[in-house]
Amino acid sequence: MAKMKKAKKPFYKRVWVWILAIIIVSAIASGGEDDTATESTATEEKAVTEKADTKTEAPKVEETKAEPKQEEAVEEEAVEEEPVQEEEVQEEEVQEEPAEPAKPEVSLSQQNAIAKAEQYLDFTAFSHSGLIEQLKYDGFSNEEATFAVDNITVDWKEQAVKKGQDYLDMTSFSRSGLIEQLTFDGFSNEEATHAVDTLGL
Repeated sequence: MAKMKKAKKPFYKRVWVWILAIIIVSAIASGGEDDTATESTATEEKAVTEKADTKTEAPKVEETKAEPKQEEAVEEEAVEEEPVQEEEVQEEEVQEEPAEPAKPEVSLSQQNAIAKAEQYLDFTAFSHSGLIEQLKYDGFSNEEATFAVDNITVDWKEQAVKKGQDYLDMTSFSRSGLIEQLTFDGFSNEEATHAVDTLGL
């Protein structure tokens, strides 16, 4: 038998097949691109929203960090002010304290003159000038004797009373006579009168 030849499809049918294939491929490609585009836009939107959230939250963190700094600054100012106040109080206390008077330097001879004057007063009564004369008689200089008598605690009116009593124990005196005797011994008229009044003359 003789083979039969296949009949060829018309040309326009083959063209439509290729057109359909091209349309399907392009549709699939465009669909994939749309999916990737939507996915990329979604990720971009998420990134933008996350950035916006971080931007809005950032000032809160700064505010919380700024508050302790202000508190620390206030505490530092308070700490700095306290020592200044203490220093001012200490300066005021130092200024209020009265300055102690400088004590005069006492030489050995002056110390001996003071000791000798106190020994004489323990033995008998003396006036201010009479005690100076007695110390000078014992060999002390006028400066040493005067320094000694000026630096001992003595009630000269009481010394006049004791001296007047000593005279009355030895002999009798009139009022005016005892005053004259006491003034001769170096007592002032006031001291001698006080002694006579105390003794009852």
